[in-house]
Amino acid sequence: MRITFLLPSDNLTGGNRVVSIYAQQLMARGHDVLVVTCATDRLSPREMLRTVHKRDWQSLKNHLTPQTGHIALSGVPHKILERPRAIKAHDVPDADIVIATWWETALWMHAMPQCKGRKVHLIQGYEIWLDPKMVARVHAALQLPNLKIAISSDLKHTIEEKLGATGIHVVPNAVDLHQFTAPQRTRQVAPTVGFIYAHAATKGADICTRACELARQQIPNLNVVAFGADQPSAALPLPSSTDYFYRPAQDQLKAIYARCDAWLFGSRLDSFGLPILEAMACRTPVIAAPVGAAQDLLGDGTGILVAKESPEAMATAIVALCRESTHEWLMRSDRAYLKARSYAWDDAATRLLNTLQQPEVAACLPHHA
Repeated sequence: MRITFLLPSDNLTGGNRVVSIYAQQLMARGHDVLVVTCATDRLSPREMLRTVHKRDWQSLKNHLTPQTGHIALSGVPHKILERPRAIKAHDVPDADIVIATWWETALWMHAMPQCKGRKVHLIQGYEIWLDPKMVARVHAALQLPNLKIAISSDLKHTIEEKLGATGIHVVPNAVDLHQFTAPQRTRQVAPTVGFIYAHAATKGADICTRACELARQQIPNLNVVAFGADQPSAALPLPSSTDYFYRPAQDQLKAIYARCDAWLFGSRLDSFGLPILEAMACRTPVIAAPVGAAQDLLGDGTGILVAKESPEAMATAIVALCRESTHEWLMRSDRAYLKARSYAWDDAATRLLNTLQQPEVAACLPHHA
């Protein structure tokens, strides 16, 4: 089949990583794939002056020298528009399937003629958190007539709680088992926990930070590791003596995960939570709020689920895990590893293709597909 993905930009977000992996998987199976993205947003002269006035040098640097995104890094066929704007029909080739990956791209896709392909919305989030004023438009995009695929059952439930049954299929994300892996190990003498640092309140870095501080009241030698795409700020400080990795290279991530005896996932809102699986694939048990795919991945005791937005509950879990016997921790580590390896991207790609080729979809494809 000829398959086109539509993205608002190329960046290092988890959603773009998912699209890049699907594109590679589909190409490996003989399908023709193209990813079309808008150009990266640029600061206007007024925004540039405002950034300089605020002395926000990191934001200025990020805009002047943006990092290469997951699509470009993957090497899949990629078309970038000449400037930030809506993707139009003339920007994409005729195809069998066209897949929107963000609410706004779903609106753009809806306006395209049938020759651009059967319309599919890969729903990677309930995308109202960036701007509450956009709720009506996001809901409108989610109610358009197309095949809908969500990346977790929690996301499907969240959307259908608001909009009623919309016929959403679920194809869970997986983890790259070549990129994320680690040999068996024992727990460290000085326990270490890690988390992803981000300024966005939805990511819950403040919850993880507070949990570490509380846990240190009982485990003074607790080490903390973190990484992220934001520089730590005075408004959102990291725990003292945190070993922080700012925008680490992708091939460094598995070593960061594997340094930890537990990985913390404190998101207030998340559609899936790829770091959960990435840590598990590196044999690191996860302590998580029941957000995104956490309940599906950890609800059987593979990890530890704690109350949402509760640093106290997370701290209690850190202390409990760090006080387990070496044997108990090793069993927990092995369970995490085996769970992560039980469902790979090859499996996810098969489920995606099976969904795309269901009768109501396949009947609309050209005969040569």
